[in-house]
Amino acid sequence: MIESVQGAGWFVAGTGDRRPLVERRTDLLRGEGVKVGDRFPTEKKLCERFGASRTAVRSAIEQMEGQGLIGKGAGREREVLTLPAEREAQTA
Repeated sequence: MIESVQGAGWFVAGTGDRRPLVERRTDLLRGEGVKVGDRFPTEKKLCERFGASRTAVRSAIEQMEGQGLIGKGAGREREVLTLPAEREAQTA
């Protein structure tokens, strides 16, 4: 069976990570040694890495921009503005 997960894509039932793409990317920002100011991957690279549609990736990017995690950097590139753990500490 195939099942759909909003924001994440289509999956074979019983396999894979079904959290929305924005949550999975946030987890990776926490654990990959990413630093504030680092370049954020392109839509194409995120599509390839997560096996997600460009629509799902764009939605995740918009959510992350809305959360203040990433933003426009030099040129058309995006960069990491803050890390999830830092934001949680600021609101605590």
